[in-house]
Amino acid sequence: MTRTFTIKDGQTPTQEQLEEVKAAAEREIQFDEDCPELSSAMYKAIRCSVAQRNRKKKNA
Repeated sequence: MTRTFTIKDGQTPTQEQLEEVKAAAEREIQFDEDCPELSSAMYKAIRCSVAQRNRKKKNA
């Protein structure tokens, strides 16, 4: 299950929100047919595309 919190500028998250985020960080990732685990080649492709995007942002 995915939960979304919207925190506006100057607003601090509630203690309940912080606890939920900490609990989620401790859980393992559950892969399935909609979200399969990435191969090392796919990780490399993502890293390359992120580097290209960052270079474009830096030069813009």
